[in-house]
Amino acid sequence: MDQELINILCCPQSKVPVELLSADDLAKLNRAIAAGKIKQVDGAAVKKPLSEALITRDRKTIYRVDEGIPVMLIEQGIPAEQI
Repeated sequence: MDQELINILCCPQSKVPVELLSADDLAKLNRAIAAGKIKQVDGAAVKKPLSEALITRDRKTIYRVDEGIPVMLIEQGIPAEQI
């Protein structure tokens, strides 16, 4: 993902800037998704592993990135406390 884009993005709810989720945290998240333990803010289960994700700098919310496009929808955010 383009660093310039990441630098201007922020959480649509809290306005906290975001950064790329580390490879280690992404692996943890994907293991939890595979185990059926991860839900979005709206309560829907996350069923597909993520290839890339952004996390707020306060480490509270994760947003998936689909084919290089960040999905910054509040209801599709993933509370980071789940990993």
